[in-house]
Amino acid sequence: MNDECLSVLDRVSGLRRSGFDICEPCSSNREAHMLKSALLTGGLWLSATTLALSAAAIGFQETDLDKDGSRPLHVAVWYPVHDRASPAVTVGENAVFYGIDAIRDAAPTSEARPLVVLSHGYGGSWRNLNWLASALVQQGYIVAATDHPGTTTFNKDAAQAATLWERPRDLSRVIDALIADPHLAGRIDAKRIAAIGHSLGGWTISALAGGRFDTRQFEKDCQTHTSPRACNLAAELGLGDSRLERDMADPRIATFVSLDLGLARGFSPKSLADIQSPFLVIGAGTDIGDMPARLESGYLAQHLPKATSTSVEIPDAMHFSFMQLCKPDAVALIEEETPGDGIVCKEGGTRRREEVHREVAFLVIGFLATAIPANP
Repeated sequence: MNDECLSVLDRVSGLRRSGFDICEPCSSNREAHMLKSALLTGGLWLSATTLALSAAAIGFQETDLDKDGSRPLHVAVWYPVHDRASPAVTVGENAVFYGIDAIRDAAPTSEARPLVVLSHGYGGSWRNLNWLASALVQQGYIVAATDHPGTTTFNKDAAQAATLWERPRDLSRVIDALIADPHLAGRIDAKRIAAIGHSLGGWTISALAGGRFDTRQFEKDCQTHTSPRACNLAAELGLGDSRLERDMADPRIATFVSLDLGLARGFSPKSLADIQSPFLVIGAGTDIGDMPARLESGYLAQHLPKATSTSVEIPDAMHFSFMQLCKPDAVALIEEETPGDGIVCKEGGTRRREEVHREVAFLVIGFLATAIPANP
């Protein structure tokens, strides 16, 4: 096991997983013994073997669903291909963020593969987790992300933003489309589907897992804890609308990953406790002042079943560490256009963002390898 893998294992001293609870830092001997025992019994999914990359290159397509409907969706899809002769191009790049290399409109492989759907944060886009999509495709997964109308960079319509219950349905529609049309990314194994979300995307996938929002609980909690970012979004996102309390679960999704989610405290504890699907909660330990992990990821981890959920906090990650890599002049460019927003390209500690990405990818790939393996 290389030094990077060991550093990740060292960082998981707060790991909770299937029957053992490491609540405080323990001695190196005791920790090594617990990790060795877990690996031998199959109780821990962190294994160096999960990092072996597949031979496939990355294909990429963009498509639009229900283009003339009331809620059209723009969807990006990354998928494994065998074509290495066609030139790769950079996708998902702009003046601020780096993209990834992929072969546009390449023919997908023929075998059925697991699907991972991604959900971006408030004001984000399908580009935000393209780095993670790349890592997952190299493991053999098909990955899809959509722009959520009203809460994306490209559509900030206030009326659509206030229909937050549509966000989980967006991902269900993407799943419908990919299963129905194998030409988009290849054949989907409908029994191996996962959902990953960052920030408001973490809320979205938690609702898909079976979390039920309680508007009265959220309002009362804001009076007690006053989490600035979450509570200040109440009017914009329609967080008092009773339609948010409907069941938004999609039983086709087998497993879930939340990346520093927001609005978690609106979910009723009972609904979270009833979620039986494997669930990985990753929180950012560096608080930027408006989304403390203890009130968001910590709340989710507290109420999910301990037997099927895992919680990890990365001390030197901040909320925006999960977004794509920033270019050298990114902070200055953003500050020039929207002063104060340059924080999205700042680091939470001494490590570079690509180092945090490697740790997150290691955790996510290992988790999915057990829950929905790419090569069962």
